[in-house]
Amino acid sequence: QVQLVESGGGLVQAGGSLRLSCAASGRTFSMYSMGWFRQAPGKERECVAAITSGGGSTYYTDSVKGRFAISRDNAKNTVYLQMNSLKPEDTAIYYCAAVYYGNRRPLDDTWGQGTQVTVSS
Repeated sequence: QVQLVESGGGLVQAGGSLRLSCAASGRTFSMYSMGWFRQAPGKERECVAAITSGGGSTYYTDSVKGRFAISRDNAKNTVYLQMNSLKPEDTAIYYCAAVYYGNRRPLDDTWGQGTQVTVSS
């Protein structure tokens, strides 16, 4: 059973940066593609970034391209999301999950508690 813990969120002004971390349990972490998702009030959860198991390929939704960067350190069982040039519309709770890389859908319904990102103007 996989457990996920997201951290690194906070309050930041527009144009600022944050780095989110997702710490995963399980010795097979390196076998899975991982994704970052966000959910804003009144909106569905959306995948904003994904990375293959070895880190060789990445995906970004159009709204964050050029601003966000996903990476992973399999030795530490951790996935990161570097967020630069933040905008108020990035405000959401951010979650990580194992995903099918091709369609960015989660493998199952395993989520952490999420980490709140609030971008002020």
